[in-house]
Amino acid sequence: MSVPAPRIRLSEVLTAILAGLACFLVIDQLRLFGSPVLSVLIRLETQYYFALIALLLPGVFLIYRSPWAALDAGFGLGAFLAPLWLLLHAEAIANEGWEFLAPGHAVVASSILWLLVLEAVRRVTGWVLFGIALVFSMYPLFADLMPLMTSGMAIGFRETASYHAMSIESIVGLPFRAFANLVVGFLVFGATLQHTGGGAFFIRLAFALLGGVRGGAAKVAIVSSGLMGSMSGSVITNVMTTGQLTIPAMRRQGFSAKSAAAVEACASTGGVLLPPIMGSTAFIMATFLEIPYYQVALAALLPSLLYFIALYAQLDAYAGKHGLEGLPDSEIPSLRTVLGEGWVFIVSFALLIVFLLVLQQEALAPWAATASLLVINQFRQGRMVVADWGAWLVAVGKLLIELQAILLAVGLIVGALSVTGLSGTLVNELLFIAGDSTGVLILMGAATSFILGIGLTVTAAYVFLAIVLAPALIDGGLAPMAVHLFILYWGMLSFITPPVALGAFAAASISGANPVATGFEAMRLGVAIYLVPFLFVLNPALIGHGPWQGIVQAALEALLGVLLIAWSAQRHLPRLGDPGLIAAWLLGLGGLLIALPDINLQGLALTNALGNSAGAGMIVLALLLARFRAQQAPAVGS
Repeated sequence: MSVPAPRIRLSEVLTAILAGLACFLVIDQLRLFGSPVLSVLIRLETQYYFALIALLLPGVFLIYRSPWAALDAGFGLGAFLAPLWLLLHAEAIANEGWEFLAPGHAVVASSILWLLVLEAVRRVTGWVLFGIALVFSMYPLFADLMPLMTSGMAIGFRETASYHAMSIESIVGLPFRAFANLVVGFLVFGATLQHTGGGAFFIRLAFALLGGVRGGAAKVAIVSSGLMGSMSGSVITNVMTTGQLTIPAMRRQGFSAKSAAAVEACASTGGVLLPPIMGSTAFIMATFLEIPYYQVALAALLPSLLYFIALYAQLDAYAGKHGLEGLPDSEIPSLRTVLGEGWVFIVSFALLIVFLLVLQQEALAPWAATASLLVINQFRQGRMVVADWGAWLVAVGKLLIELQAILLAVGLIVGALSVTGLSGTLVNELLFIAGDSTGVLILMGAATSFILGIGLTVTAAYVFLAIVLAPALIDGGLAPMAVHLFILYWGMLSFITPPVALGAFAAASISGANPVATGFEAMRLGVAIYLVPFLFVLNPALIGHGPWQGIVQAALEALLGVLLIAWSAQRHLPRLGDPGLIAAWLLGLGGLLIALPDINLQGLALTNALGNSAGAGMIVLALLLARFRAQQAPAVGS
């Protein structure tokens, strides 16, 4: 009896078509076909943005359906026609300044686009970001009625709708422009890796390299989830894909359910902060800072490595404390076999790095890597057939459609802050509240980033803080790159920090652990991620700023500091075992003092030499206590 072919849904066909057209449009604008094929239709940059919206925004109403098909069809048609109308009238918008004074038909098209962007983000993300985008996008209507520091310049409905849709500061503002010019290609590359087997390859490679060492399954999770998190840019997606393999392997090796889940959550969270891709937020950061993306990637490299090294050290200590050995040989694939099967992924990854760092062609890099991967893959066993190509396009379409809806809504927030002048007012008020204390501003920034990261996507939280908080921190004397990375890091912390801890909760659903307990365990394992942002915002040498001697010194001090803190958190030292509670606290405090740079903020002063001296004294005392304890009773593990 023959098995019936799976039914192909019309929505998937349309999503694949929209994705294919959107990719063609982006590639055409990069002039990969020579002169742009669509130059007859698209002559202005804003026309390109409106065209991309017209192709992707209707997809929201194909994927996220309501109970009423006619309503979805109407919304989808409006989501196509409104930006198309703006595209066709883009020259008049530019020449006649319609974003400030538009005719009636332009206001109608603008209002439709505004409302559909709000409905799109509601369907994609839920009510929180929708509510924030709704309130902020309408804020210009009543800005003059708001109290104190939230007051701004008010404008009417016609002007607000026109500004949102037709200016380059709102819907097609900086977040969406970064998406259109850079992010699309990297999303396509990430989807291509997954659909050609790249995810499975990186997991098998990690098993081949680290599966045999003690606590090997957890160390495999660090490498595989770190690499795949960098590619996907999504903590939850990464947990639910790589975690299906790594968490059961850790459980078989002897890790508790909460520890196995916490390891995966920490690794997936760190992956989004790991170059070369780092998710979509890093590209928006490059656009904010007006620098090439590779500079952001290079700056983020050392902090992310410090985090992963500290996580690795904690897991090694955990394995030593609990006597966990490596995986059995039967579960460890041959390294030669893995490399022989997956060399194509290494080639495409290397090509991506060459285009990013050597040729500095960041817009072309993901397309070159994707093309090489797709072409070479067709000459391998397991090549993609017609159905696979369709599934690949659908996956690409879903990624592009979802992120575009989020960034369009974030653009509404940016536009409202811009047109009312509220962003500048908030910066001045924050400086006033902090009393010109950079230290207070840093703490305010950490707290605000964390709180906004709970209710918003990382990208939305970052963009809001980059407009409102970052200028105040920069005016306080901190390095712009360090400030923006600081905001990104602290916006990510809600994925492993209760009460939300979405990454930890997702991992707990796989391991069967208590979600809240998993969140607190993730905080302990990922303790370095709370410290590292403070280190590089206070000492930009950790992001590559300054002479090489200063960079090396800062890196070594930070490395020693996070290692000591990691061993302290696990209460386990190499060769000495459990140092005891007092020694563990001394190790942690000593590591913190060594890692801290010179601090000269209002109300707080600490020299690096003083910190190193005090830290060294604490460490020596801790080691003496640990050695005495080890001599009294055999250490558990080694």
